[in-house]
Amino acid sequence: MAIPVEISKSVLLDIAQTTIEGIEGSEISSAPIKMGEVLRNQANARKPRALRVTQEGKDVTVDVGLNIEYGRNLVKVSQQAQREIAENIELMTGLKVRAVNVSVQGVCLPKGQAS
Repeated sequence: MAIPVEISKSVLLDIAQTTIEGIEGSEISSAPIKMGEVLRNQANARKPRALRVTQEGKDVTVDVGLNIEYGRNLVKVSQQAQREIAENIELMTGLKVRAVNVSVQGVCLPKGQAS
């Protein structure tokens, strides 16, 4: 008899975030902060990110906002992020990824050129 295993939402978020960090030319956008959240987030070292994971049973949906380096193909980088996030979550957890919704939030300078 198989014992059910619960996968924490933070584990799914970490898998998605680590996957995006490995994709050259992309980074997770900062999430917009509502006025009331500014003071609460000052004590927290982590910046709010535009990354959300929703789990319904064994189905997972990922919503992510990306900044993509200037000069990169937005569609190709977005598709790579969708494919790799889905593959990694399915491989590491056994859960089924229903969708990875990517929205390009902005364009950023390549890391070596930031001033």
